[in-house]
Parts: sequence; structure tokens; C-alpha cells
Amino acid sequence: MGVLIDSDLQFGNHILSKVKTCNRILGLIKRNFKNLDLRGFLLLYKSLFRIHLEYAQTVWSPYKVKLIEEIEKVQKRATKILPGPRNLSYTQRLQKLQLPTLVYRRARGDMIEVYKIVHGYYDPKYVPYLQPSCYHNTRGHNKKLFKMNSHPELRRHCFTVGVVSKWNSLPSDVVNAPSINAFKSRLDKHWSSREFRYDYKAKCDS
Repeated sequence: MGVLIDSDLQFGNHILSKVKTCNRILGLIKRNFKNLDLRGFLLLYKSLFRIHLEYAQTVWSPYKVKLIEEIEKVQKRATKILPGPRNLSYTQRLQKLQLPTLVYRRARGDMIEVYKIVHGYYDPKYVPYLQPSCYHNTRGHNKKLFKMNSHPELRRHCFTVGVVSKWNSLPSDVVNAPSINAFKSRLDKHWSSREFRYDYKAKCDS
């Protein structure tokens, strides 16, 4: 899969490896593109840079603050390439460039994966099992998931447990979107005012 797995399943080695890769790419961009405009920067960043920080992120997504910081620092440095936003704060730079935090991108990616699993886009034999909730009431949507009790910290943050609160908090029109692209669009609109879109330290549990 191209993911480095360590004995504690915190994926620190994998994350640091991707951070180093992105820093090398950032150095190449700085040396070879001296007069980048906004369009050119976003094209290079999204096609050559960000993919390394998102590939298989459902598997290795961090929950430790130190590792979250390490990943976000990469984007912090990248958004300083353009001279205009360089002197703004990180949050202000992201707002100006219309780039969400990497925390937001991982949460969004998780929700897309849940949507695909719940709506049967994958063969159920090869995906994590997400148990439908047996409790139904008039609030929320009709595709809620059951959240298992989990005491070990690592287990609480694994995909099948960590995504449940976010998914269950979404409105019905989002989770019942007729296609993946419609789901992405509705999710982005629903989360458009959430602080964690541009502030990676903000709470994003629901």
C-alpha cells in the first residue's frame, strides 16, 4: 500500500517520511518557479504536493497533536511561497488562498469513504464494517451508525470508531446525496462555516 507501519500503530515514521518528501518537493518548486502566480501555485500544490499528504490517509490519519502539527507545518511553509499572503497568519493565508486545513481535508476524506461504504460503492467483503444504528428517532438522518464503546485511546481514534460522530451529525440531505460529487458539494457547503476549515486547532468532532 505504500504506508509505513510501526509497532504502536501511530504511523509516526510514515508521517515523517511524507513530510520529508513534501519538503524536498517544496524546495524544487522554490528553485524552479521564481514568479508563481496564484493559479500556478495551486496547480503545483494540489497535483505534486498535497497528494503525498493524503494518500491512504484513512489508514494513517494522526490523532496525536505533535504529528498533526508536523503535517500542518508542511502546508504552512508551502503557503508562504506567494509574496502576497506571506505576511499574513496561517489562517488568513488559507482563507485568502481558499485552501482548507489538512485536518479538514482528512475529515472530509473520511466522510467520503463512509458515504461510499454506506451506499454500497465497495464490495462489503473488503471494507471496514460500519454497524448501522438500531436506534431511530425523529432527529438526524436514516443512515446513522452505531458507536462502539472503546477505552484504549488508539481504538477510539481508528477509522470505524472515529468517523461515527461526524457522520451521525450530518444532515439528511448530505448523507442521502444521489452521487459522490453531490455528497462532496453538500458536505463542503454544510461545513463551510466550521472553524476547522481554516483553523486546524479548532474542534472538528461533529
